[in-house]
Amino acid sequence: MASIMVFSSGNVTRRASGGSPRLGGFGYKANSTLVVPIRQRGTGARAVPRCEGAQRVLHCPSCRSARKCRACTTRRQTMDLTALLSGQLTVADGAWGTELQKLGLDQGACPEEWNVTHPDRVRQVARSYVEAGSEIILTNTFGGNQFALAGHVPGDRVHELNKAGAARSKEAAAGKALVAGSIGPSGKLLLMGDTTSEELAEAFAVQAAALVEGGVDALCVESMADLEEALIAVRAAKATGVPVIASLTYDSGPDKTRTMMGVDPTQAVPKLLDAGADVVGANCGLGIESYIKVCELVRAQREGPVWIKPNAGLPAVEGGRTVYRQSVEQFCSFVPQLLEAGATVLGGCCGTTPEHVRRLAQALTLRRA
Repeated sequence: MASIMVFSSGNVTRRASGGSPRLGGFGYKANSTLVVPIRQRGTGARAVPRCEGAQRVLHCPSCRSARKCRACTTRRQTMDLTALLSGQLTVADGAWGTELQKLGLDQGACPEEWNVTHPDRVRQVARSYVEAGSEIILTNTFGGNQFALAGHVPGDRVHELNKAGAARSKEAAAGKALVAGSIGPSGKLLLMGDTTSEELAEAFAVQAAALVEGGVDALCVESMADLEEALIAVRAAKATGVPVIASLTYDSGPDKTRTMMGVDPTQAVPKLLDAGADVVGANCGLGIESYIKVCELVRAQREGPVWIKPNAGLPAVEGGRTVYRQSVEQFCSFVPQLLEAGATVLGGCCGTTPEHVRRLAQALTLRRA
């Protein structure tokens, strides 16, 4: 999910996810001095690149060939955390906020509350990605920490909403995909004294524990702009005992390879790994073509899995709503370059849909073959 916290004259407002200003990945809408993004995912013994000889009446949701596609079936049966952590090519999911808005989520509403009030619709989004070919999906808990939820729900509901979010994605995955609990930024700035490291650590620890109790296979600290906050979140997540994915948003600097706080992958990746991250990477902020360089910088810092989830191009405002104009074809045309740059887990952020994921799954299936 994605939202933005707008800091203006000391006031903080949380914008909802999915469209403008809160999107199905992220949104950036300058209001005054600072905008901090808080966001609202192997082959078997025989490589069968396509489904020659199989019936072509029912269709495989991943490759649109026969439903008995051996390549896709084998891949689904063997995908597990060991494969992902070893660097095997893995298909992640796409944007959540815009998909929930298509199902009726109002702008300004709290997406995480839908885990309890509209469980079928949350499951529907998660299931749409699994059916499109995602091998790891996130949870509808991006803004599920106590700070991001403030003003929307009582603080004592943090555990309930996160555990429910984990359950909804696990139900939709039905054993066909891994589930990583989404942990987004707090919207607070340590450097401005909005909160303390101890308060952040406690908030992320509560969220992480609830997600694990809900059954997630891993935790994903994502869309972070402040490295210090990311490190705090990674340590809190790691304390639960499940694998941790750490993904920052690199969209600033002359070559767009730095976070909003000025940190680049050469500085961030070693520290994230030291803090306990098992998978590192980047998401949101940029289109897929711009993340090729970022991916190369991340890859240069480590030999393990690299997580990349770009936007479907840059945002534009049409009719008061933020839209992403890059087509599925344009988005997927850069996949070979991103794979060459070292990405092993590939999905999408703002503006991406199940159709983007379906095409990614096709591309990665052929690459594995």
